[in-house]
Amino acid sequence: MDRMRQLADIITRHAPATGMYGTALRCLSLFRADQPTLPIPSVYEASLCLIAQGAKRVSVGDHSLVYDAAHYLVVSVDLPMTGHIIEAKPDEPYLCCKIDLDLAALADLIIAEGVSARPVTFPALAVYPSDPDLVDAACRLVKLLEQPESIATLAPLIEREILYRLLSGPHGPTLRHCVAADTHLNQVSRAIAQIRARFREQLRIRDIAAHAGMSESSLHEHFKAITRITPLEYQKQLRLQEARRLMLAEGVSAGAAGFAVGYESPSQFSREYRRLFGAPPRQDVDRMQAGQDYLGAA
Repeated sequence: MDRMRQLADIITRHAPATGMYGTALRCLSLFRADQPTLPIPSVYEASLCLIAQGAKRVSVGDHSLVYDAAHYLVVSVDLPMTGHIIEAKPDEPYLCCKIDLDLAALADLIIAEGVSARPVTFPALAVYPSDPDLVDAACRLVKLLEQPESIATLAPLIEREILYRLLSGPHGPTLRHCVAADTHLNQVSRAIAQIRARFREQLRIRDIAAHAGMSESSLHEHFKAITRITPLEYQKQLRLQEARRLMLAEGVSAGAAGFAVGYESPSQFSREYRRLFGAPPRQDVDRMQAGQDYLGAA
């Protein structure tokens, strides 16, 4: 059986209806949608996304990419993006698996390989034509869901193979820069981690730059070159997405959600929320709860 068809069948069995599904594999999430979705902002962590069926458009800043069963997506650093499923229907649903990249394991593999990072332009978000060897490894990883007794032994080996395949492919130089000390991509990754950990607080660029080991001007330049948004815009998207989650998942009011994520002005919160999500907070939540399927990153 064709590997992509096999991947689609396994995802269908473990994702029987529209939604996002966690799995017994800590690195693996499954996604299904039976119809196209609205553009949905969410944070994509460093990951490999493989679509077995359907297609999706992702955007960060003014940069958009489309991936499908013939192309895979690699995200090198945590990015707030907008995802929009563009091909899906009940008899041919959108089916996708997301494999989170273990950057510590990646660093170990690079050290063992002994290949140093080379200067590259940094496509932190990129789409590539399907690689049969990579798809084969990912399919074997997903198939472990049907062999739970083998997960503890085989999953780490297959995850390492997937990292090896990525390092051997066109995205390899970028991934090496993710974990190589004192590269701009590594420094920006440290800045991102700091912003994510403290996104509710008032952001002081000098503190973030110092944590990343960069000057303020260098942080701005390279942060925007890699993520296509500024550090302040990054923090704003994290705040607004967390506020939306609080309202949708926990029933928190718009005012309380805005305050919880660091906004002091309800009007500023409502204005920036509408700009990102296309509707004021209460209207957006009502729309989502009325039947617009919410899918996270993949």
